[in-house]
Amino acid sequence: MYSNWFYMPGLIIFTVFFLVPTALAFYFSLTRWTLFDSTYIGLDNYKEFFDDPQLKSGLQNTIIYAVLTSGLKVIISLPLAMLLTFGVRLRTFFRSIIFLPVLISAVAVGITFATLMQPSTGLINEALEYWGLPQPNWLGDPDLAIYSVVIVDVWKGVGIATLIFIAGISSIPLDYFDAAKLEGETWIKFRHVILPLSRNATFTVILLSFIGGLRTFDLIWTMTRGGPGFASDVLTSVVYKQYQAGFYGLSSAGNVVLLVLIMILVYPMTRIFNRLELEL
Repeated sequence: MYSNWFYMPGLIIFTVFFLVPTALAFYFSLTRWTLFDSTYIGLDNYKEFFDDPQLKSGLQNTIIYAVLTSGLKVIISLPLAMLLTFGVRLRTFFRSIIFLPVLISAVAVGITFATLMQPSTGLINEALEYWGLPQPNWLGDPDLAIYSVVIVDVWKGVGIATLIFIAGISSIPLDYFDAAKLEGETWIKFRHVILPLSRNATFTVILLSFIGGLRTFDLIWTMTRGGPGFASDVLTSVVYKQYQAGFYGLSSAGNVVLLVLIMILVYPMTRIFNRLELEL
């Protein structure tokens, strides 16, 4: 009985920093409010939010962004983790190099790459021109802008994903690798040892990257501000623009919509991953 008191600090922190702000956000989403006054208007903010022409493109871009960043981080970081676990000398040094972008502020990364991706003066296009390759307008082309930010997000986040995979691979008993050596094929080791036995690491990378993709804001805002037009707007940037315009109740409704979207998408993924984990 007395042991239940040990849950109280965590429960208090969860209540103060999650439940209370969530409840307040839901309440204010039902009002038209300023810093000094609020008027209850029911679901009008939600109706107006879903009538917003930016919402459709923002919702689509949010899903595209989350799927691409989580998928690419898995595809890139798993081979990197294998290489940095088995394949190279100076592993600690190269692990530090790959992890370094994770430590850099996302705002600093966004500003830096926005400069590097300038169509006429950016170093990336200058290098492409030197090699005689096409020089796209990375952030000014409506069909390319969101994918340019995805590339930067993957570059920044692949280090932490690689570290998670390294931890997963390192936890596999050496006996499995010794047995795979008898087959003499790297593919056998990957297909029948690393891939199934690092499944938990894969689930962790997918979930963390997917949630981060749904909540992304800093790179989008510092690199494109949702432009050109609404081409790279995501839900968070749509909400922020409404807040800037003084529509506080409307932006609160947008935050609630984002929270519900994350719950709707992430909860079934978590259930599926947990079920697969039990089957191991």
